Amino acid sequence: QVQLVESGGGLVQAGGSLRLSCAASGRTFSRYGMGWFRQAPGKEREFVAAISWSGGRTSYPDSLKGRFTISRDNAKNMVYLQMNSLKPEDTAVYYCTAEIDGRGTRPNYWGQGTQVTVSS
Repeated sequence: QVQLVESGGGLVQAGGSLRLSCAASGRTFSRYGMGWFRQAPGKEREFVAAISWSGGRTSYPDSLKGRFTISRDNAKNMVYLQMNSLKPEDTAVYYCTAEIDGRGTRPNYWGQGTQVTVSS
């Protein structure tokens, strides 16, 4: 089992950047595909980014390509989400996720979430 703790959320102006971090517990971190999802008020949870266990493969929805970048450091059990050119519509709670032996797009585990608010 793995536990996930997000950090790095906050308030930022439109056009700004934020870097979210996710600390994962467990000695088998490198087995997990990792991901980020988000949920805005009144909306369904949506996929943001995913990265394979090795970091060699990443996935993004077309709407976020070029602005968001996911990365991982297996030596530190960390996953990151770099968010640039933020827009008010990026405001949401962002969740770190883990998928056993997968690409990170079908989570088995979820963190508690971190709030990101983008002001116009």
